[in-house]
Amino acid sequence: MALWCAAFSSGCAAHLPRPDLASLIESGKAPVIVDVRSEGEYQRDHVKGALHIPFYSLRGHADRLPAEEGTFTVLYCEHGPRAGLGRILLWFSGYGNVRYLEGHMKAWRSDGLPVEYGMAGPME
Repeated sequence: MALWCAAFSSGCAAHLPRPDLASLIESGKAPVIVDVRSEGEYQRDHVKGALHIPFYSLRGHADRLPAEEGTFTVLYCEHGPRAGLGRILLWFSGYGNVRYLEGHMKAWRSDGLPVEYGMAGPME
């Protein structure tokens, strides 16, 4: 069961509350934050400091993430499903300390938390 929870079930995964992430960002102690949405969604708005790696290319671009074992990483999409798939891809790439942003971008935006606009560079 533990292996199943670790790799495949978002119900077993820890969610990081939005206020906690906002506090970590504000204090300069943010985890690695990865936005797995599309380029257009990322350009529209994203969590401050988030890397943009679409969920479908996470496995091929995992080298953009810090390689230290146990690096705290937070994934989010708009509602949750793409982040779930992204977590599976990262798990297979050796990343085990991955959490989801509670409520994802929709809730972050709804709470009026700080966002950035644009700034995504080319993936390749």
